[in-house]
Amino acid sequence: MSAPMKVGAVVITMGNRPVELRALLDSIAKQDGDPVEVVVVGNGSPVPDVTEFSSHVRTVEVPENLGIPGGRNVGIEAFGPSGRDVDVLMFLDDDGLLAQHDTARLCREAFAADPELGIISFRIADPETGVTQRRHVPRLRAADPMRSSRVTTFLGGANAVRTQVLAEVGGLPDAFFYAHEETDLAWRALDAGWMIDYRSDMVLHHPTTAPSRHAVYHRMVARNRVWLARRNLPAPLVPVYLGVWLLLTLVRRPSRSALKAWFGGFREGWTTSCGPRRPMKWRTVWRLTRLGRPPVI
Repeated sequence: MSAPMKVGAVVITMGNRPVELRALLDSIAKQDGDPVEVVVVGNGSPVPDVTEFSSHVRTVEVPENLGIPGGRNVGIEAFGPSGRDVDVLMFLDDDGLLAQHDTARLCREAFAADPELGIISFRIADPETGVTQRRHVPRLRAADPMRSSRVTTFLGGANAVRTQVLAEVGGLPDAFFYAHEETDLAWRALDAGWMIDYRSDMVLHHPTTAPSRHAVYHRMVARNRVWLARRNLPAPLVPVYLGVWLLLTLVRRPSRSALKAWFGGFREGWTTSCGPRRPMKWRTVWRLTRLGRPPVI
C-alpha cells in the first residue's frame, strides 16, 4: 500500500487574533492520522506566542503586509518550492476553527481517490448558528450548502490544494493583495485539467462577516475583477464578463462612496499591469459552462 499523503497547513495572521489563532492550531493538532505540519506567516506583524504547538508549527515573519495571496505564497514556499515537501496544503483563516477531527483524513482520502481532483473548498459555517452564508457556497445554485458538488472556484480561507497543482500552474497572484485571487488560481488549475470540489462535510467554523468590512473592498474587488478577466479570459469574453459584473454592481445599488471606489478600481484595472496574460482554452470555457458557471458571470 502507498504511504498516506502528507498534509500541511498555511495560516496567515496580522497578529491581532491570538486567542483565535491558538484555537485554530489546537483544532489542527487534533486531526486524525499523521500530524499536520503548520506554517504560520506573520504578514507584516509578529506571530503571537504559539510555542505550545512547537512540535508541529513553524513561524515565518515578513516585514510588511504582502496581502492575502502574497502571505499565503510565503507559507507555500516554506514547505519547499511550490510546497513540494507535502502532498496537500490546507489554507485556513486565523479566526477559523476546524469543526471536526477528520478533515485532514477526508482530504487525504479525496485526493487519493480522484487523481484529477486538484482543489477542495470546505464549507464555512458560523460556530454559533451553524449557518453557511450563501456567498460561501462557490457556485451559482447556492441555496443548499449541504450539497457537495464540482465547482469552478473555491474559498480562500477554507480549502485544500494538491501541491502538484501549485507546481504546475503557479501560486496565487501576489499583486491582487485581496479579492479574486482564488478564482485566478482556480481558472488556471481548471485550464490545466484539474477539477475542484465543494465538500459540505469538511467544515471550518468562522464567525459570520460581511466582506465590505474591509476599507479597500470595493476598489480591490473592481480592480481585481478586471485583472482576472485580462489575465485569463479569451479576448471576446473579456468585455462580456466585465459588462455583466458592471450591471450586477449597479443593480445592487451600492452607496455613492462605494460606487465611486468601485469605478476607481475598475479604471485602475484597465490602466495598470495585470501580470502575464494566459487566456484559457475554449474547451476550458466549455468545461466551466458544463459545471454551471460559464466565465461570463
